[in-house]
Amino acid sequence: MSATLAAVLQILALVAALALSVPLLGRHLARVYTSPRHLRAESAAYRALKVDPEADQHWRAYAMSVLGFSLVGILFLFAFGRLQSLLPLDGGFDPLPSDGAWNTAVSFVTNTNWQWYSGEAATGHLIQMAGLAVQNFVSAAVGLSVAAAFARGLARTRNQGRIGNFWVDLVRTTLRVLLPVAFLIAIVLVAAGAVQNLHPVHEMTTLTGGSQALTGGPVASQEAIKELGTNGGGFYNVNSAHPFENPNPFTNLLEIWAILVLPFSMAWAFGLIVKDRRQGGAVLATMAVLLTVGVTLLTWAEMAGHGTAPQLAGAAMEGKETRFGEAATALFAAATTGTSTGAVNGMHESLTAPGGGVALFGMMLGEIAPGGVGSGLYGMLMLAVVTVFLCGLMVGRTPEYLGKKVSRHEMVLVAVYILTTPILVLVGAAIALTAPAGLAGLSTDGPHGLSEALYAVTSAANNNGSAFAGITSGTPFWNTLLGLLMLLGRFVPMVVVLALAGRFASANRLPDNAGTLPTHRPLFVGLLTGVALVVVGLTFVPALMLGPIVESLS
Repeated sequence: MSATLAAVLQILALVAALALSVPLLGRHLARVYTSPRHLRAESAAYRALKVDPEADQHWRAYAMSVLGFSLVGILFLFAFGRLQSLLPLDGGFDPLPSDGAWNTAVSFVTNTNWQWYSGEAATGHLIQMAGLAVQNFVSAAVGLSVAAAFARGLARTRNQGRIGNFWVDLVRTTLRVLLPVAFLIAIVLVAAGAVQNLHPVHEMTTLTGGSQALTGGPVASQEAIKELGTNGGGFYNVNSAHPFENPNPFTNLLEIWAILVLPFSMAWAFGLIVKDRRQGGAVLATMAVLLTVGVTLLTWAEMAGHGTAPQLAGAAMEGKETRFGEAATALFAAATTGTSTGAVNGMHESLTAPGGGVALFGMMLGEIAPGGVGSGLYGMLMLAVVTVFLCGLMVGRTPEYLGKKVSRHEMVLVAVYILTTPILVLVGAAIALTAPAGLAGLSTDGPHGLSEALYAVTSAANNNGSAFAGITSGTPFWNTLLGLLMLLGRFVPMVVVLALAGRFASANRLPDNAGTLPTHRPLFVGLLTGVALVVVGLTFVPALMLGPIVESLS
């Protein structure tokens, strides 16, 4: 079988799996966020949290709940890292340094899961299970909850800014969605060869007479939620390129499916929540178009093997697992940077120059193809508001989206959302490339060195977590800078989204008329795709020109 045919077949298999699962999971998500009934386990959780599940929160109360819950998570995980050596199942590892514990706490609470350390050489089983894996669940649940609140804001009318109950959304998402689906994925991973145990480090003798440390642990359970929750932090340093995390091509395709299924399903659920399936279909179609372009370009770049070294070697296999090859690595890379996952089954540092540029652009796009769990949906809906606003300007009438008028106040919030990440990325890159401590972390200079720094700050500000591995990021400078970018890149947009949801929930619904722009037709899908590309292109093309594009042409 030719490499091209194999690449096409694996993409078709992935599309078929998503086509079968997305409608089912989308309907389930819609029921989770609209059902008035509480399960017995959920009622017990509300009593433990001392919250009233029937209370409908104003958007400010919802936002404060999100921020308060996340702050507690950061403090808890920071303490976990600093006190690791005093806890059971510590693996004999030392406590994380203060800057490293800060970076790790912020990273996992913000759903970024950037790792400056080697997981198997720095963190014991307890912090992996009770610290990092727990945050993999709840940080994903927070993102999905905020997306559900935004969808409710668009669906409600004259509701005085009330958009639901964060604690209900959080508990339901965790118990009804993430836990059961992650459990099933973990079982399949274990059956396919992934490791799941509590074994300490074993010293093994190699065939050449040397010694090698073999680390076991609760790998499959963390791998499942790592991909399903678009988290990305791996148990091992090489992430999903490690055979204990990702044993074979079947598990590789399963993990890619797990990365994509919830973001696409949330778009399907959006249509059901607003009681217009066509709206969800338009959002999903736009996500699919952008992802298709990313997969196509990245696969072409890697299989064509542009560059002197790939041409001499006959393939661009540097940094790739021979179990997967170029096509499977490219598909994984497009999925992980099109979402906020950051998991890798090959080293992105070793992607060809155009391939690395496509991966970087996928993050710069705002990770809306299809994006992170929750964040992909509300990011795409923000661009939908921009699209109807621009179309309204062209025809000289007040724009509206799903019957909600988009006035100056709404556009101010959208502008803050759109500008937050570019400001963080460009300012962060400027600081990293001018500070001696930032330059010291780069493995090279020139265009590729700029790409390393640009990729790192883009990954942090977009809550992705992948990296060009040549960068030495485990220093006080990089840990502090990237931690701040993760924190601001996660919660500033979230608060803006909730504020806009509150305004929409308070507004009247306008009836459709002859001047209403249909937002469910292919024309709108094309407009929305174009706006996404133009907004990102105008912002980041100069930076890309100095990095990946120059490197591709050199």
